[in-house]
Amino acid sequence: MAASTDRIEKKALLRAPRERVWRAISDSKEFATWFGVTLDGPFVAGADIVGRITGTKVDPEVAKLQQPHEGKPFRISVDRIEPMRLFSFRWHPGAVDPNVDYSKEPTTLVVFELEEAAGGTMLTISESGFDRIPLERRARAFEGNDAGWSHQAKLIEKYLALAA
Repeated sequence: MAASTDRIEKKALLRAPRERVWRAISDSKEFATWFGVTLDGPFVAGADIVGRITGTKVDPEVAKLQQPHEGKPFRISVDRIEPMRLFSFRWHPGAVDPNVDYSKEPTTLVVFELEEAAGGTMLTISESGFDRIPLERRARAFEGNDAGWSHQAKLIEKYLALAA
């Protein structure tokens, strides 16, 4: 079976109760700490939220990878918030070039889903919609986010261990 070019999916078994994981993904201040951004307010379904890329506070190596993008705008549109189960948002993947107007491009959908699992909480992170991204950016956005979500799955795990 061929790998999808439209959807990325990462799973992480987090050694924390579901309530704790939910807070780490749905509270904008906690999310910002491990994800590597500052945000201008809380996550509210249907609302846009903006901020800046700042670098994660939980892993110096990943923060160093994020450093070239530090200070660049970070914009998402919160899609759904289903407490203890699902948090999703839309964004423009790889939107870091200040000379490009990404607002006319389609967005991708990022979904964080939680399930009870033996020993903790299973977090599934998925991002879909890459096949609608303009061809000249599509492969780079997909590859960058595929690697990025691998890092983010580890960052939330580290964050939860540090915050325990």
